[in-house]
Amino acid sequence: MDMDIATVNALPFEDFVNLLGNVVEKCPIITAAVWSARPFLNFTALEAAINEFIDALPESGKEGILRCHPDLAGRDLQSGTLTRESREEQAGAGMDALNSADASRMTRLNEEYKERFGFPFVICARMSDKANILRQLSERCQNERALERARGIEEVRKICRLRLQALVLTDAPNKL
Repeated sequence: MDMDIATVNALPFEDFVNLLGNVVEKCPIITAAVWSARPFLNFTALEAAINEFIDALPESGKEGILRCHPDLAGRDLQSGTLTRESREEQAGAGMDALNSADASRMTRLNEEYKERFGFPFVICARMSDKANILRQLSERCQNERALERARGIEEVRKICRLRLQALVLTDAPNKL
């Protein structure tokens, strides 16, 4: 889409939320909340507003954001119910083409992870591949809950940045 920041700033509330509402997976409330912070000086200011909203949440709110993410190579991918963004990201990392051994391992590790932490494993699939995702999932199952919550939110930020970059030009200054 590649809107400049002036176009983003001019969007009515409903359009802003409809266009940017999934930069954080299934969390349009975040975009709805940052709309009132307009005008944004640039892409970085928009991204910062989203990150500041997330940072201000209690730990339970951060876990809620993580819980909005689907399992990698999970039921939603198999049934076709992923968001468009997640479907493209998972396919790009090869999650839609796992052999049966990798698919079984992924399912087992996803279940182990959710059992341990109470939220799904989140990784920026667009910055990874199948082998790295499986390795990270296995390794991160050993982390402490607070560390893993923080790590998951770091990954959410990466996903958000890439999704914003697909929608908003990153280098055009605002003409206020």
